Amino acid sequence: MTDIVIYHNPECGTSRNALAMIHNAGIEPHVVEYLKTPPSRALLESLIERAGISPRALLREKGTPFAELGLDNPALTDSQLIDAMMEHPILINRPLVVSPLGVKLCRPSEEVLDLIPADQRGAFAKEDGEQVIDAAGNRVTG
Repeated sequence: MTDIVIYHNPECGTSRNALAMIHNAGIEPHVVEYLKTPPSRALLESLIERAGISPRALLREKGTPFAELGLDNPALTDSQLIDAMMEHPILINRPLVVSPLGVKLCRPSEEVLDLIPADQRGAFAKEDGEQVIDAAGNRVTG
């Protein structure tokens, strides 16, 4: 069985869609509801590094205290941004997916397909109705 970890927020449609695509490949991932069980600082730093992104690229603005905390200030260091994410896990964008093929912030949700080392087992449409996988299990490109 393929070992995939998804840092998931069940309230987020993008996160739910990514999880559903993992399931559509017949894989049961390890689901971490990171708002209930936030990653340690060392793990968060490792995930950011392995994803090849900056802490700023992982920051979520919508529905978070981003503006109130002044996190748009370009003078803030990576360490300060990670401090804010540790204090307010809602600032960590989602879904962050870890697989044997890499680590990626899966926005849009179909980015997860690059991390799933198994074929999709059938058609898949996102919650908004957008077809992502056709009946033959192939990615729909538009």
